[in-house]
Amino acid sequence: MSYEIRALTPDDSAAAWELGATAFGYRETPRPAQWNATGPGRRCWGAFDAAGRLLAKAVDREQGQWFGGRVVPTAGVAGVAVAPELRGTGLGRRLLTRLLAEARARGAALSSLFPTTPFPYRRLGWTEVGTLTGTALPTASLARVRPVGGVRLRPAAVEDVPALRAAYRAVARTGTGMMERSGPLFDTPAQEFLDEYHGVTVAEDDAGAVVGFAAWQRGPGYDAGGRVTVDDLVTLTPAAVEALLWMLGSWASVAPTVVLQLPDPDPVLVTASTVDARVETRQPWMLRAVDAAAAVAARGWPRHLHGRVGLHLEDEQCPWNAGPHQFVLSGGQGRLEPGGPAAVRLSARGFASWYAGAASPALLRRAGLLSGGDEEADDFLQAATAGPPPALLDYF
Repeated sequence: MSYEIRALTPDDSAAAWELGATAFGYRETPRPAQWNATGPGRRCWGAFDAAGRLLAKAVDREQGQWFGGRVVPTAGVAGVAVAPELRGTGLGRRLLTRLLAEARARGAALSSLFPTTPFPYRRLGWTEVGTLTGTALPTASLARVRPVGGVRLRPAAVEDVPALRAAYRAVARTGTGMMERSGPLFDTPAQEFLDEYHGVTVAEDDAGAVVGFAAWQRGPGYDAGGRVTVDDLVTLTPAAVEALLWMLGSWASVAPTVVLQLPDPDPVLVTASTVDARVETRQPWMLRAVDAAAAVAARGWPRHLHGRVGLHLEDEQCPWNAGPHQFVLSGGQGRLEPGGPAAVRLSARGFASWYAGAASPALLRRAGLLSGGDEEADDFLQAATAGPPPALLDYF
């Protein structure tokens, strides 16, 4: 059977909502009056039968993620749904292959997603590189942290929001895979951002500069089930770490549990006691190259590392990535030049995992995602992407 794959328009919104509601179980929720299948920063693609029925859909979110201190243009894939009768027929594969080609045309170098199941996405070249993790700690353990002074805590006001965003960005640029919170998808008015939380606590130093903040929700009750959930705990100084942990610890008598959404490692986890910590939530996220050459050129690389290694990339869904290349590093800049001898072979999943620094060449060999080359090539590749483990703090 033939299908038409095209970008959705506002006229397709009702059908897109119904397909998503069936797939993700929110049919009892009425479609909001202003909800639209597409909009600023969102391109939704759909597969239609000859009668014009929407049978599959997927969203390409125009976002950026930090790698090596630079923002890499990324297609965040979300809302993937296929009609139950057509699952396993290859329709989802055809739709996502088209999405990848169109994402490349608009300038995306990478693609990331949160899978409900990894296997279909692995077959299309995405691979798990990190997790969005909620870590639960006894609140009383945070109460033992004693602030050293030099930091004042207060509720955030609208005029603080630009400084809060700048503090997050200062942390995100030193991480791997962290979301760049700018552009149409993050163009939230300051008051709306504050209203999303029960509290946003600012830490400022003696000069009045913002050196950290916590954005938190207070759960119901004040018995053993009471908790405080912290979506963002951003700290720029040791004093900010201690002051914000002390504030969270002050909830111990009415909220015995604090859940922190943090990358690991993080200064908070170095300061707090994690003896009784447990993973409350764990959501893996996946990555693949949309345009491998553009991805290499866009990210930052170690400035002290110079050299080259031949890489033969295998990529069925994005054939423009496939074939022999020379991976060249010099002065913090990277290039992926087509052609030349290439002893190291990388699958699409292997390239994504290596690019994100999620696995060493030795591990990728054992997983069957890398082959060929020698120890010298492995050492060079491992040094190129050494850094903080990949992490995301934003679910999409």
